[in-house]
Amino acid sequence: MPVHELAQLTWEDVRELDRGNTIAILPVGAIEAHGPHLPLETDVIIAVAMARAGAARLSQRGHSALVLPALTYTTAAFAAAFPGTISISTVTVTALVVDIARSLSQQGFRLLAIANAHLDPEHLTALTEAVQLGRADRLLPIVFPDLTRKPWGSRLGDEFKSGACHAGRFESSIVLAERPELVRESLRHSLAPNASSLSQAIKSGKRTFEEAGGARAYFGDPAAAAGGEGRQTIDVLGGILEEAVLAELKT
Repeated sequence: MPVHELAQLTWEDVRELDRGNTIAILPVGAIEAHGPHLPLETDVIIAVAMARAGAARLSQRGHSALVLPALTYTTAAFAAAFPGTISISTVTVTALVVDIARSLSQQGFRLLAIANAHLDPEHLTALTEAVQLGRADRLLPIVFPDLTRKPWGSRLGDEFKSGACHAGRFESSIVLAERPELVRESLRHSLAPNASSLSQAIKSGKRTFEEAGGARAYFGDPAAAAGGEGRQTIDVLGGILEEAVLAELKT
């Protein structure tokens, strides 16, 4: 089955789709600080890569998949002090995702899968609430594999599991694989590892990157990143999305 990108289709193309058997995939990221070496759109780059990889896997299984334009603005309170970060309210994020799901439901699509790459806790709460509200409103099913929860996070490598993974080896490798021209390579190689765990900081009540030990908005080891590793990680992310969608289709 083919993989389509909604933004590249005409309305007549969409009319001809077998929408009742088509899985819509929404990449979700943020515009926020990712160290001195990665672009503000890092999460968006990762989310789109995850969406396309998941769509390709689903297509190979005979499912029609449609990748939607990315949702690029969300709550990003942890990085709010860094210039360029754009943060909106959680209420707005939840309402936007529900409205997208409602529009897809009205057009007869089968399912909405969220390929999310932004791990701010308030953002994750907003997406979880969107899933619940969609269910309460009897919209099409919304699938959201939360990478911070089991079993998904355990598949993403030691740095990710440590929680020291914002703009570190994990994310830098993916951007090197997808958009290498956007990585400030001389800066990346000069950055010392930052072993401060962002996830542990969140659990202890910290609310900003600075409080968590990320004075330059990165955690982990950017210098250790490699494009080959990034491509492998994208495949894992695509597999996570595929598995979550297939589980929902079986219910």
